[in-house]
Amino acid sequence: MLTSYIHAAMRLAKYEILEDKTYYGELPGFKGVWANADSLDACREELQSVLEDWLVLGLRMGHELPVVAGIDLVPEKAG
Repeated sequence: MLTSYIHAAMRLAKYEILEDKTYYGELPGFKGVWANADSLDACREELQSVLEDWLVLGLRMGHELPVVAGIDLVPEKAG
């Protein structure tokens, strides 16, 4: 489930080439998840690494995480 979530989230990534000719990538809806690198491939790899770290921290701290492609990593607790 986590791998599917990460793949689905990465499909939402937005990239642009900056004035210094480096690549910037971010995931809308994932506050603070961004990357900057010299190539698009390196930017994608860094962005995925940042996302993975962000998710681990969010899960450990009990943060609300975005639902992506119907995948909810933090299902509601049964009352």
